Amino acid sequence: MWTDKQRGIRMSQQELLCKNSCGFYGNPAWQGYCSKCWRERARSTDAHRQDLRPNNDRAPVDFSKFEEKKNTEKARRIDTVRRLFWGGSTSPKQESTELQGSALKAYQSLEPGDFPSFLKILRSAPSQRLQSRCTAFLNTMEAYHDLPVQKQSDLVQDFYQSFAEYFTGLSEAQVNQIMEHMEKLVMTRLHKWVFCHDSCDDEQKDLALQRRIRSLNWVTPEMLEVPFPDTKAGVTGDPFLPAITAIIEVDAKRAPQDKLTCVSKCCHHIFEALAISNSEPANADDFLSGLVYVLLKANPPRLHSNMQYVIRFGLPHSLMAGESGYFFTNLSCAVAFIEKLDGPSLNLSPEEFEGYMLRQRAPSAGHRRDQVCKSTQHLLEELRVRQENLDQGMGALSTQLHTWMETVTAQLDETTAKFALVQKELTSQQSTGPSPQAEGPSRQTDC
Repeated sequence: MWTDKQRGIRMSQQELLCKNSCGFYGNPAWQGYCSKCWRERARSTDAHRQDLRPNNDRAPVDFSKFEEKKNTEKARRIDTVRRLFWGGSTSPKQESTELQGSALKAYQSLEPGDFPSFLKILRSAPSQRLQSRCTAFLNTMEAYHDLPVQKQSDLVQDFYQSFAEYFTGLSEAQVNQIMEHMEKLVMTRLHKWVFCHDSCDDEQKDLALQRRIRSLNWVTPEMLEVPFPDTKAGVTGDPFLPAITAIIEVDAKRAPQDKLTCVSKCCHHIFEALAISNSEPANADDFLSGLVYVLLKANPPRLHSNMQYVIRFGLPHSLMAGESGYFFTNLSCAVAFIEKLDGPSLNLSPEEFEGYMLRQRAPSAGHRRDQVCKSTQHLLEELRVRQENLDQGMGALSTQLHTWMETVTAQLDETTAKFALVQKELTSQQSTGPSPQAEGPSRQTDC
């Protein structure tokens, strides 16, 4: 798959899309399918296995009705959610007329990310029935928190679909915005019950991934071909540090949408760092290399569990399309690359890669020499620039000092000339004696 002297991290845009050619983003966790195609494929596989189960009491299955059975099973599951969690068999479309008044207008006026206003509208009188059904769903999910995590995921996704049907009169963008608020409300409360569930092996995979990333701490940015700012750019420190901080923050969030926001923030910081490093816009390969570097530097806590949590309980439109879907797909590809990282991926021979993994070799010596050389060159360049600036400053200061001395000398000469004139006038007055005005009174006294 990999070849020497070639960038190991290479991913075309076509490879990010669903294998079913539906136009949405795929994911390695879904074997290259999008969430919708993956769920349909998983359910059809389960139904296929049930139909192939031996049964002596009936004739062999007619596979021409397989698609019809799959759709019937899906409709049955959604109807079950409606009956259990929505109270009664009333269709949401029939009840949507109750929301056509002030409540529906209030939902339409919601601003993106204004979660407090959403809670205020949900608790209002016109939305009382929606709130009670949402509360019933949450209480039931908490009561049955011992269900397998995949079953819980199916129930939550069916709840999303049933709840969205209440707003069929709104635009798709408005419905998605409302569902993002509902996802945050539901998953913030269910997080402690479904995250890293006992029915799955997420915790073991988290530890394995952390050990894998820790064992690759010797990988340098040069091996990944991650562009770094030129020493002349004047950038100090690691420009990817904000991205590292953002990806670590994912574990602190509880709602899938908030975790995706942290992932998007991390990716934006990567593009900003690449913009500083490159004189031209970053391409997809540079971005993926930068994302791999950030993951190796950050080693985010419970990364596998967080990704699975988003996959299982996040809104489908957030993962299948848009900016968040693109970034999350790249994150999944970066994790898959780290798990399969080998020598040719880093332009290393298998022997060299094995030596690094066993700590028999260390890239730090050559890397440090390069770093010292670059630092020395940068220091010399900085000293040269400082010397030129100092020379220019000294020349300017010398000119200013010469001008100042000439000015002071001129002022001193002028002052000396004025003082000589005043002294000469005083001397002439003393030599001529007293003035006639001063002798007048004495003459009058004599008379």
